[in-house]
Amino acid sequence: MTQTMTAWLAHAGRPLQDTFTAEQVPVPELRPRDLLVRVRAVSINPVDTKQLARLEPGQAKQLGYDASGVVEAVGAEAGGFAVGDEVYYAGDVTRPGTNAELHAVDHRIVAHKPRSLDWAAAAALPLTTITAWECLFDKLRLGADSAGVLLVVGGAGGVGSIMIQLAKQLTGVTVVATASRDASRAFVTELGADHVVGRNLLDEVSAVSPGGVDWVFSSFTAANLATYQQLLKPFGSIVAIDDDPGSILPLKPKAISFHWEYMFARTGHDTPDVDEQGALLARTAELVDAGRLRTTLQRTLNGLNPATLAEAHALARSGEAVGKLAITVD
Repeated sequence: MTQTMTAWLAHAGRPLQDTFTAEQVPVPELRPRDLLVRVRAVSINPVDTKQLARLEPGQAKQLGYDASGVVEAVGAEAGGFAVGDEVYYAGDVTRPGTNAELHAVDHRIVAHKPRSLDWAAAAALPLTTITAWECLFDKLRLGADSAGVLLVVGGAGGVGSIMIQLAKQLTGVTVVATASRDASRAFVTELGADHVVGRNLLDEVSAVSPGGVDWVFSSFTAANLATYQQLLKPFGSIVAIDDDPGSILPLKPKAISFHWEYMFARTGHDTPDVDEQGALLARTAELVDAGRLRTTLQRTLNGLNPATLAEAHALARSGEAVGKLAITVD
């Protein structure tokens, strides 16, 4: 095996078209629990743009979290995988990212790729699926017998588009999803949302669910918190993925619970249950291959390089993306 590889680094403080460069870097050394994966496709998430924004001018970082690829080497304590296996995963924010030819990843957060999906379609799934899964089942504690109304704010986004499907396939809840443009409204309807509402949350949600809602998934919390407080039933719950919810004190009169979701918490702290992420991706692959879940990939760029990375980041920053975007590796 060659001792160097190409990695695509993001440089802070540059115009977007000059942000990414191809560099020769050492092939990562495997930890005992690692797999070495030859990356075949990556997907862009908001965390990529946030990580870039947090760099100091002059700093560079190997970004990328979602990936699909082929196992090239297996660490001494990594079980369940062999050289040649096709896998997918969401990586670990504390380690170098997936924007590289080869990537080292803890086997406990990896699963075999859905057989029915190509590289790009598979790479679009892991991070958003883990986030949606943890929101629904770890934080809100929904299950097959759950009944009530779930409001998904940002239904056409990466997490929302998976959450709608998981909620409809694995629980008994009614899903109300927000989407404002014709394309996004059509998208969330295809995914199974029971009701689609626009920007006037209070009036439109109240019209389709006059009794209120039981749970809210929020990716835009601060601007909507007062509305959530009015829409939620007493003892309802909010699970949020954005960074600044503002004061949550208005939730107290209804005893509304507020939960943070951060899918890198398990890997970042090496929690005893870190293997839950690999297990849920394995379950996701089964659901995809059974036709119960679909990839949310909406656009593919061919060839991982500085230009495609800049294009993908521009789209992610625009806030206009529907579903997910992936980049294949030549």
